[in-house]
Amino acid sequence: MKSLEELDIRGDLVYTQTHEWTRRTGDTAQVGVDDYAQSALGDIVYVELPSVGATVNAGAAFGSLESTKAVSDLYSSVTGKVVAVNETLSDSPELVNTSPYEDGWVIEVEMANPKELDALMKSDDYLSFVKTLAPIE
Repeated sequence: MKSLEELDIRGDLVYTQTHEWTRRTGDTAQVGVDDYAQSALGDIVYVELPSVGATVNAGAAFGSLESTKAVSDLYSSVTGKVVAVNETLSDSPELVNTSPYEDGWVIEVEMANPKELDALMKSDDYLSFVKTLAPIE
């Protein structure tokens, strides 16, 4: 597990308490697993993805990650329709570990209500939240 000083918490993203990040691009939101979660989970060996066209709801599970330590649900940060999934993760799930914010993104969602992003944590708030958590080993 990375130390707090080693974590890559990016200022251009918003975060959930379940450790997903979200990047807005117009009416779509790209969602992935943040550096804290990928570090805590260890080596990712499988990613369960939803289908393009599926509906996701903010706060609801849409897939899962399997690591050498555990299986963890993935939660959507926004409500809407899945317009893209990162198919590369099927063959290379380790991208969640090596490039969580670029190559390891999970889904893109056409947002039904972009204002849902206002309820998510900005980087400073997320870092403060992470500091309150017990280390996951």
